[in-house]
Amino acid sequence: MTKVGVLLTAGRGEMTTDTTMRGNGKRRRRSASPRRGESRSGSAAPEEDKAKPNFKPSGLLAAETNTVKAADGSATVLKYNEPPEARKPLLGWRLYVFKGSEQLEMLHIHQQSAYLIGRDRLVADILLEHPSCSKQHAAIQHRLVHDMDELGNRKGVVKPFIIDLESTNGTMVNDDKIPAARYYELKASDVIKFGTSGREYVLLHDDAN
Repeated sequence: MTKVGVLLTAGRGEMTTDTTMRGNGKRRRRSASPRRGESRSGSAAPEEDKAKPNFKPSGLLAAETNTVKAADGSATVLKYNEPPEARKPLLGWRLYVFKGSEQLEMLHIHQQSAYLIGRDRLVADILLEHPSCSKQHAAIQHRLVHDMDELGNRKGVVKPFIIDLESTNGTMVNDDKIPAARYYELKASDVIKFGTSGREYVLLHDDAN
């Protein structure tokens, strides 16, 4: 049975102990980024390409509010800014962390709109320790997007996306390397890997079946 199958049949009452997110514990409100990305189906955005954030230096990116200072006086400039459509999700999304067949931990990723992932302990919400991973490697971003229902009406829904922050060794979803600096929509049961680390992050939510 696959890791996803084991998790789905285990039942919420038998899940392992939750793990507290790393980082400075403060929610960082970020600005300036795209509004809407391409869906997994590959359909293009109707207007300009909004799936690709702007990493060029700007007044907002260089502002003091985007710099996190440590107690020793050192500082880290955040590479990622949340877009205007950032929202906290309604579903209880979780990441189950595996190394081989062993489940190591379970991370809640529904308590804020974005989670920065990387090796930098000062700013990372989800800490990576493998040397192939970048200090600010990727981010999981919950975004309000608009889908068409069966009647052709547009409705807003909050969905999870992942974005590789131009990391050195990339981010994989279901063994496929995703493009850097672009939002990639995540689905329940997706398996995420960072760099060449052997750890796998299985995405599920409360209603997954």
